[in-house]
Amino acid sequence: MSASARVPSGPPAQPGDGGTRTGGKPRKRTRSKDPLWARLTVIIGAVLMMTSGVAIVGSKAVIGQATGDIAQRNLLGGAGKSDAEGGANLDGPIDLLLLGVDAREQWAADDVRSDSIIVLHIPASHDQAYMISIPRDTEAQIPPFKKSGYRGGTDKINAAFQAGARNGGGWEGGAQLMAQTIKNMTGVSFDGAAIINFGGFKKVIDALGSVRLCVSQDVKSIHMGLVNGKPKYIANAKLDGDKWEPLVHKKGCREMSGALALDFARQRYGLKNSDYDRQQNQQQLIKAMARKATQNGTLTNPVKLQKLTKAAGESLVLDTGGVPVADFIFTMRGVTANDLVMLRTNAGTYNRVSETNTREALSPTTLEMFKAVKEDKLAEFVFANPSVLSTRK
Repeated sequence: MSASARVPSGPPAQPGDGGTRTGGKPRKRTRSKDPLWARLTVIIGAVLMMTSGVAIVGSKAVIGQATGDIAQRNLLGGAGKSDAEGGANLDGPIDLLLLGVDAREQWAADDVRSDSIIVLHIPASHDQAYMISIPRDTEAQIPPFKKSGYRGGTDKINAAFQAGARNGGGWEGGAQLMAQTIKNMTGVSFDGAAIINFGGFKKVIDALGSVRLCVSQDVKSIHMGLVNGKPKYIANAKLDGDKWEPLVHKKGCREMSGALALDFARQRYGLKNSDYDRQQNQQQLIKAMARKATQNGTLTNPVKLQKLTKAAGESLVLDTGGVPVADFIFTMRGVTANDLVMLRTNAGTYNRVSETNTREALSPTTLEMFKAVKEDKLAEFVFANPSVLSTRK
């Protein structure tokens, strides 16, 4: 993901008809270790960058008002859960597709790929959440898509979004084709989906103040440099005629602003395991945001909460399958930031299709992990296969 242009304020509006499924009775769970809403509410948490972990204080009415500005579209198409899979209610396991796009002001809405792909699984107990990142270079059979005129073919999985978005398919078409491609590959159907524009992601972090991240290895940014000691996009520095020096994210733990946190989470060049390390760094950032949201008074301060939800509304598009956002949040109220488990595909390293093909393949263990997601047996799978756990904290 390069940074050749100034950061846009948010995603372009996309037409849509919304979800098609109806909400069911939310599962009632209580805990005594935190105030009711001083917790991670996974749906909105997952959605705010592809998750920031926003918990909300108050009733469903308050939640509905706070999240009213978030655009809702039909992002799943035929990849949503059927009634037989429990798609008509939230009583069972919940699976969400989270897509990160790097949209630029000069790019058309149909010329965007999704380089960050996360499946978020919440078991039927609704007291845990698991993040699984799919490598952007995974070779996939992308099915035909009538809306955009795409005839189908074999490509990197991140191309599915672009194939669905072109010829007027828009971001909805891109998400729908991505969701169908993943369903065909893994067998997992979805309850909801979200698209986050990385340009707007910075605002969400800044609304939290900062986040604490731990850098596992030194990495030089390919997007940002330092101008008079302050971070600035290299392309913008060149346009402005500024003298800049390299920005290096040094090994160690520290608080990061929105600009630095976003930049760190975008890096893959120079990392030992390239996109696999970036996947872990992005998951770490998501969890850090969830923690910060429950620690800095955001959830109990109406002004801070309004600023946060406003930033979210400018940065994402959401599909809850026709279920009111407030119901999703209420159902997820038992999950805290510490319950957010980060998992790795392909043991966190390269798994090439062949010696002459640089595309990635999902390993047998990874496919078994997705089977466990579908069968809601992921906890048992992780216990038996601890190597899938992320090395980040």
